[in-house]
Amino acid sequence: MLSVVTDDSSTQSTSLIDEIVREGARRMLAAALEAEVNQYIAELAAETDERGRRLVARNGHHRPRTVVRAAGPVEVKAPRVNDRRVDETTGERKRFSSKILAPWCRKSPKISEVLPLLYLHGLSSGDFVPALEQFLGSAAGLSPATVTRLIRQWQDDHTAFQDRDLSDRDFVYVWADGVLPKVRLGQAHSCVLVLLGVRLDGTKELIALAEGLRESTESWADLLRDCRRRGMRGPELVVGDGAMGLWKALAEVFPAARHQRCWIHKARNVTNCLPKSAQPAATKAMREIYNAEDRAHAGQAIEAFARIYGAKWPKAVAKITDDAEELLAFYDFPAEHWIHLRTTNPIESTFSTVNLRTKVTRGAGSPAAALAMVFKLVESAQARWRTISGAHLVPLIRAGARFENGVLIERPKQAVA
Repeated sequence: MLSVVTDDSSTQSTSLIDEIVREGARRMLAAALEAEVNQYIAELAAETDERGRRLVARNGHHRPRTVVRAAGPVEVKAPRVNDRRVDETTGERKRFSSKILAPWCRKSPKISEVLPLLYLHGLSSGDFVPALEQFLGSAAGLSPATVTRLIRQWQDDHTAFQDRDLSDRDFVYVWADGVLPKVRLGQAHSCVLVLLGVRLDGTKELIALAEGLRESTESWADLLRDCRRRGMRGPELVVGDGAMGLWKALAEVFPAARHQRCWIHKARNVTNCLPKSAQPAATKAMREIYNAEDRAHAGQAIEAFARIYGAKWPKAVAKITDDAEELLAFYDFPAEHWIHLRTTNPIESTFSTVNLRTKVTRGAGSPAAALAMVFKLVESAQARWRTISGAHLVPLIRAGARFENGVLIERPKQAVA
């Protein structure tokens, strides 16, 4: 470990890899920014004025500015572009805006994301050192053996995470989904089974992340049983997709938990049964159901949906009417929580980011290593998760308070006393 002095003169510890990233960051950013500008200018090279002069050309560099990275601040000098083109609609001058370094940017992503990101792009341990030299400007101390040890450490981190004690945590709400990140897993139809929960203080936390078969009851049961073995208490409500093997497993392992079907998944399933011409109106009609002010109005919206689409597309309607109870379960919880409980969006949004940063290549490594890298990216994303709305109401749910149409109607007995 090394010690570095931050802007406020305090001293903090950092690893060798963070120091390497800090020292090479200027070269990495400079090369990326230069390449971005060169591409922008090359694409517009054909645009000229009446005298044949280019409308878009290089124009030196901007003033240096400091960008704070996890391993320390670095000075960035971005190239400037003289863009003389005019928007015909607004009459305003067009401007070049860097996608790498926005004008307001003063902080970069966490350095802890760099190595998992490179690995998931298909770099073997032998490719790692040249890649770091290219991207970071230095690879001092990073032999293939060192990289192999780092990868092994990430796998150990994931193993330790999956084995950690859960008895000191209480997850009141749980989102569950089987996602398909662009990494190579062990079996042809494998996915990543994800459990994400809300603790008593309203904060979100990753509970478990393991390889399994999405439709398999046994895969989900194994994961849930393992969580129970490590001390996890049964949640009050679980949100997930109806097509998974999760629900039978949940009935076996945590039978008291309520079920809430995800409206995002449900809407996709319903529209897949409809012709494209009917999909926009059906989507709007489904929105009327889950945005209804109370359960009664939601029920009326379901009846209206059935009247409109039942004769022509009964399969689409059955997907809602058959699961109506599970689709409307969120009405029995605080109204402040409804926006969080209607969908599995906390998992979907996190993995949309992970998927953008992963790519299957022949050098993607072993399934265990790839899964560990997904874990490291999700672990990094977790630091940016927000507390749910109405966090003060979460303990009431666990204590047994009753809500009807989002309104508290009965406090827990200990609270009344």
